[in-house]
Amino acid sequence: MTDIYNVRLEPVGVEFEVEDGEYILDAAFRQGIALPHGCKEGQCSACKCVQLDGESEMENYSTFALNDMEKDGGHILMCRSLALSDLEIELLNYDEEVLSKSIPVKQFTGRITDFQKLTHDIRGVQIVLDSPLKFWAGQYVDITVKTEEGEEITRSFSMANPPSETQKLGFIIKKYPDGRFSNELDDGGIKAGAEVSIEGPYGMCFRREERQGPVILVGAGSGMSPVWSILNDQVASGEDRPVYFYYGARTQDDLFKLDEISAITGAHPNVEFIPVLSHEEEGNGWAGARGFVHEYVDTHLRELGIDGEGDVYACGPPPMIDALTPVLFMHDFDTDRIFYDKFTPTSGSSGH
Repeated sequence: MTDIYNVRLEPVGVEFEVEDGEYILDAAFRQGIALPHGCKEGQCSACKCVQLDGESEMENYSTFALNDMEKDGGHILMCRSLALSDLEIELLNYDEEVLSKSIPVKQFTGRITDFQKLTHDIRGVQIVLDSPLKFWAGQYVDITVKTEEGEEITRSFSMANPPSETQKLGFIIKKYPDGRFSNELDDGGIKAGAEVSIEGPYGMCFRREERQGPVILVGAGSGMSPVWSILNDQVASGEDRPVYFYYGARTQDDLFKLDEISAITGAHPNVEFIPVLSHEEEGNGWAGARGFVHEYVDTHLRELGIDGEGDVYACGPPPMIDALTPVLFMHDFDTDRIFYDKFTPTSGSSGH
């Protein structure tokens, strides 16, 4: 018989059960409790907390996420911790709105129905599920698929479709030289019709509702995926907030969905799309913004006189996020109005 332990979270007073051999974070997800998290692999420190009482043990993790001094002081990573008794845990970072909107993590089955080459290194993938998936715009899932040769690949990808589409999911992924999933798509190792298993939803970078001020979207590469979901969900919400959508790319050839974006901006004058190109050659007819996207966000926010107003959703590669962070702080955005999603090639084309 499996041992079951009780976990109490302070200061929120939430309790849940964890089974023997189950990571604390996974147990919370299973029961619909959305605790702070990022990589889910002991690498990022997003789920770091303080163990106040009880016994637990941590499996392999990065000392960059939790150093020895913190560990000696009672800190643990919930994504790598197994309960050995009832536990009392103090959350260091939590959002009561997130806790109130928790969705239980579940497993789904489905199949890949189509994929497209959107640019030289961006792919679109469509998956139809056998049952509906409830999620918030901006969240992601873990997708597991078998290649034609029988290799099993699991990657994390953000939904590009809005939450109103619960069974037909779309994903925008980036092709990396060592990206197994995207390369198998291109090479025919993963074909339309392939069966997939999906687990989720995950992620803290989802659209917050009924807030004041503008919505500022910043994306690059496959960061278009969650941003596209958030944009469409925001438009569908009927909220009358200005939306500034910045998208960083190298050249005009790296831009896509332009017709769809034009349809949205044409129908909704409060939405402004600002593509920013970093490596477009002169003389190619580009009259739009140039430079790195974080630099243009800095300049444009200053022109608009926006300081700390509204919500920022930033999705893309770590260098973009790292460069954007000080810009937002310089413009007086509080941390509870900034929502990030870093995409890394090690965990997938739009991995987390």
